[in-house]
Amino acid sequence: MNSLIEVTQTVLFTPARLFAQVEYSTEGNPPSPVSIIFGLLISLLIIVAMWKVFTKAGQPGWASIIPIYNLYIWCKIVGRPWWWILLMLIPFVNFIVCIILCIDLAKSFGKGVGFGIGLALLGIIFFPILGFGSAQYQGPAAGGLTPRPAPQAA
Repeated sequence: MNSLIEVTQTVLFTPARLFAQVEYSTEGNPPSPVSIIFGLLISLLIIVAMWKVFTKAGQPGWASIIPIYNLYIWCKIVGRPWWWILLMLIPFVNFIVCIILCIDLAKSFGKGVGFGIGLALLGIIFFPILGFGSAQYQGPAAGGLTPRPAPQAA
């Protein structure tokens, strides 16, 4: 009887012991200081660019760093109602809403739809262009809050 138990244990538990020998944890090495600094610099660039975009639109720049409130101000800049913030909380819908808001933001600064898609997909490049470039805020593109000023003849 003991030999039957030993054979059963050998057949059943030896493969399980082999599984226990493998390290499946994702704890590897910590990120290098260079990658941490690089990530912080990218974050700082986006924060400063968004601050500048908000300031150009006549809104407080500090609003760009407050979560949820920055979405409210962004909707206000482009002329969308406040409840679009709720749409940003719905998974998958938020991607579409973000693209629409980026296109409206580009139009609010006199840029085209292509620039708005660039804001949505490559924000790290296009937000600094919008914030530090020569684009001027022309009013909400979606309408709704305030009328858009008439274009000036040059």
